[in-house]
Amino acid sequence: MSLSIPEIVDLLNGRAHTWYGQEAVSQLEHALQCAHLAEVAEESPETIVAALLHDLGHMLGANSQRPILAVRGEGDAKSQDPDQARPTADDLHQYIALPFLRGVFGDAVLEPIKLHVEAKRYLCATDSTYWECLSPASKHSLVLQGGVHSPDQASAFEALPFSDRAARLRRYDDLAKAPGAKTPGLNHYKQLMRAVAL
Repeated sequence: MSLSIPEIVDLLNGRAHTWYGQEAVSQLEHALQCAHLAEVAEESPETIVAALLHDLGHMLGANSQRPILAVRGEGDAKSQDPDQARPTADDLHQYIALPFLRGVFGDAVLEPIKLHVEAKRYLCATDSTYWECLSPASKHSLVLQGGVHSPDQASAFEALPFSDRAARLRRYDDLAKAPGAKTPGLNHYKQLMRAVAL
């Protein structure tokens, strides 16, 4: 059931022209930007790979094929793709990719991927400025994902292995939505995936 690294690369390349949710970047652009931000921050190779692959579940899910229909850079993602309605349920994408990646990567890659949605809920509870940094689409999905952590939920999250990496990954995730941002290409990260693979 595990994907090979070439299959992961093919999957990412295949999403180069599909929207990342309601944002103004493609799935591939978002993945590359997130990995690049982690790399610039001098994260571990495993965390950089987790940043690259954190939304792979969106690409494997049922609604992963929405093409970009209009010219880039004109308005926001919603106005460019008017047929794309806001989701009404959480797609649990943080879990969907795990069976496809287990056996290829270890917990240092998988756990931040699994926890990056909980990290958003946690940061909303523990950082008074974080909510304002979220895009409208992220604010909408937060409600579907369970809302802001309670104090007990935040404490439980902090106790989890890799929760600190997941929280940092989450911040890169929120910034990785800039149309036209320059990043290394996918081949650069393919080499990194090979370096951290089991």
